[in-house]
Amino acid sequence: MISRRLFAQGFAGVLAAGTLAACSSDTAAAPAASAAGHTTFPSLKQIQAGPLDVGYAEAGPADGQPVFLLHGWPYDIHAYVDVAPILAAAGYRVIVPFLRGYGATTFLYPDTVRNGQQAATASDLIALMDALHVDKAVLAGYDWGGRTATCVAAIWPERVKAATLVSGYLINNLAANRAPLAPAAERGWWYQFYFATDRGVAGYTHNRHDFNKLIWTQASPDWKFTDDTYNRSAKAFDNPDHVAVVIHNYRWRLGLADGEQQYAEVEQKLQASPVITVPTITVGSDFDGAAIDGKGYRDKFTGKYEHRVFKGIGHNVPQETPQDFAKAVMDADRL
Repeated sequence: MISRRLFAQGFAGVLAAGTLAACSSDTAAAPAASAAGHTTFPSLKQIQAGPLDVGYAEAGPADGQPVFLLHGWPYDIHAYVDVAPILAAAGYRVIVPFLRGYGATTFLYPDTVRNGQQAATASDLIALMDALHVDKAVLAGYDWGGRTATCVAAIWPERVKAATLVSGYLINNLAANRAPLAPAAERGWWYQFYFATDRGVAGYTHNRHDFNKLIWTQASPDWKFTDDTYNRSAKAFDNPDHVAVVIHNYRWRLGLADGEQQYAEVEQKLQASPVITVPTITVGSDFDGAAIDGKGYRDKFTGKYEHRVFKGIGHNVPQETPQDFAKAVMDADRL
């Protein structure tokens, strides 16, 4: 999911108070799931890009400003099922890909490492942009998707027109991840420790439907999503490489799995915690706990910048408040 310290802060806040309703806000609290009523995308497409056959939804005019909307774990492209029509109606070419290990995105070759490190997912996005002949795009995302967008903006700023990033600066620093947190915060990190064990791999393999539903509930305690809403996304977890990619991602973050040499140069640059120079709007939600105000990562953004706080909203920001998220994307593009 998001950065180690942000998740720990957010989850500890949920444990302590159930909600962080006392925080200041730009939005109303606790919208119903799929408030705009969309349940699916008109069509899905496939394209070979880098090591993947990428499944993605597309909406809006083909000559519109490209926008890539990137989901996280354990979610899928339906996080944007109500955001995409808003952006498409505003004239954007909206592209919503399944990340590696999700839905219709599969590996081209059986011997490719099922790698979940941040440099791999960032390189996937660049490969997809190249395959779609997109030179420069607006990027928006949360969780893994927010991290991927942040990594691309940091390493390939010439490819990014603007960015909207939930929870702000999410580039993983492996050295920082080795530092222990306070016990209450470590408790919120339970699933990563679980994934570090063989028992965790077996448990996630056999129980991923209920496991991920639990994560949805913990990460967005005030979001009243329906079984139908969850089950639409849960289909993406049946991808044959899903477990391997997820397990590698979290083990790599803890220093328990190696990255790949082909991504070493990109990863080395990311480990230096580069600043983001492109126009950016960051979003804080109740999930971020004490980090909701964005002050902790403000110095990582050196270009045009704005921070927004969404009160009463959990981790899955675009699906919980699609109108506000879409507006943030469009406003970032206009910075």
